[in-house]
Amino acid sequence: MTATSARVARASRRSVAAAMADTGTFARGGARPQPFVAADVGGSHARLGLVSPRRERGAPELLAYRTYRCADHPHLTDIVRCFCAELDVQPRELVLACAGYVHAGVVVNKNLAWPVMPAAMAEILGFDGIRFLNDFEALAYATAHLDASNTATLKAVPLTTDPETGPVAIIGPGTGLGAAVWLPGDPPRVLPTEAGQIQLAARVGLEQQVLEQMALPDSHTSYEVVLSGPGLHRLYTALCAVRDRYPVLDEPPAITAAALAGSNDMASEALAMFCGWLGSFAGDLAMLYGAKGGVYLAGGFLSQIVDFMRRSPLVERFLDKGVMRPFLNKVPIRVVDHGQLGVIGAASWYLNVRAEGAPSAGPAPLPALQFHQQASESAACEPSKRDGSR
Repeated sequence: MTATSARVARASRRSVAAAMADTGTFARGGARPQPFVAADVGGSHARLGLVSPRRERGAPELLAYRTYRCADHPHLTDIVRCFCAELDVQPRELVLACAGYVHAGVVVNKNLAWPVMPAAMAEILGFDGIRFLNDFEALAYATAHLDASNTATLKAVPLTTDPETGPVAIIGPGTGLGAAVWLPGDPPRVLPTEAGQIQLAARVGLEQQVLEQMALPDSHTSYEVVLSGPGLHRLYTALCAVRDRYPVLDEPPAITAAALAGSNDMASEALAMFCGWLGSFAGDLAMLYGAKGGVYLAGGFLSQIVDFMRRSPLVERFLDKGVMRPFLNKVPIRVVDHGQLGVIGAASWYLNVRAEGAPSAGPAPLPALQFHQQASESAACEPSKRDGSR
């Protein structure tokens, strides 16, 4: 660790200590509950927050927040150890929002960097327990309470139509394709889904030609195959094959950059096709769940291409559902950057679980979310120095 990073770490620990003092929390032997860790783990990044055991004006209060690249660590346990070591804290509880679902003690998701076993993690880390929920379930608890100032609008509600309250669909292409539905009520509930694994619907013509390049005959091909970061690359490569062009771009960020710059026609066509399929998928989910409250498209990737999406076929494909067009015309579509939302949503869910004493309890409505100002990209902890694993 460099002298600069050491000073940053010391300053971070001092700020956390001060914040914990302000909340009136104590360490393990104290009379009041201590802060807990909320984690949002995807295929590429793990986002961790130290959360106060009490709400700040009804919303979870983040005492500290860090983002880690999953590829820089041998397993999730190492990331949690690094986080706690950097802040010099010893929490007893972890709420884990993670892509996939738990089966036989293991999180089932092919996009994770390593196996995740919550019960084994709790034993290794010395935690009293780990609560698990799907990452888009957590994201839904937070995004459903954002206002227009926190989002970019792709499709607004017509001026002659009053906004409606109803279910909200949250969709996020990233390493995979996540989706969840927020259901209004007192308290509201969230329905986690595996909608990304629905059979991909290709229109007659170019989409079917592209699908033939990607799929084996008579086999299942999901929306996630194209609506994800790796999916964009598959789409670009397949489109090049259909057009008899050599694929010169080998990574999703390069394809996105070339499309935004207008420097590669294959990249531009691939990203436009990606947007069209995303619009169709979003329209299907809006109809399936009656999402009168709107559709949120989440993720850092999408927040970078908002202007491109506005020029793309996305909205028209969303609306192009035959007799359902009048219904979908009243459904807004907004883009929100993922950021801290998964951590905040997981923390909100858990605070209500703990308050109500029931594992299935949902959170109370949140006010406008206050984002932590000390967010940082962190890879300062050396895994090999923590546990000798590499």
